[in-house]
Amino acid sequence: MFGIPGKQAVTMTPRAAAQITRLMEKGGHAGLRIGVKKGGCAGMEYTMEYVDQPDTHDEVVEQDGARVMIAPMAQMFLFGTEIDYEVSLLESGFKFKNPNVVDACGCGESIKFDDTLSVSGDT
Repeated sequence: MFGIPGKQAVTMTPRAAAQITRLMEKGGHAGLRIGVKKGGCAGMEYTMEYVDQPDTHDEVVEQDGARVMIAPMAQMFLFGTEIDYEVSLLESGFKFKNPNVVDACGCGESIKFDDTLSVSGDT
């Protein structure tokens, strides 16, 4: 929808692709849908949910056996994002390296996008 021909909307590191593939296989799901919604101290939060099939207007990204669907209203916010999966002694989880983020809260769970991008609700 907001893509550039020949360029995927988001990319995944090998660790992220492997983790998404494991989650898909474990739950028998078609992939993960990624979106954004209003919330958190910086104004927006990422959302992730298991899906059994893409919605009509989802942007579908497949890489190394992993499948990610991007909700339509989130596509402009996520374009150019790299999804990683990090494991440390204290936590593990998906990390988003998003060039569209201009600020984030201290906890890392909430982000703020450039004011030229706008969203009217959950995506």
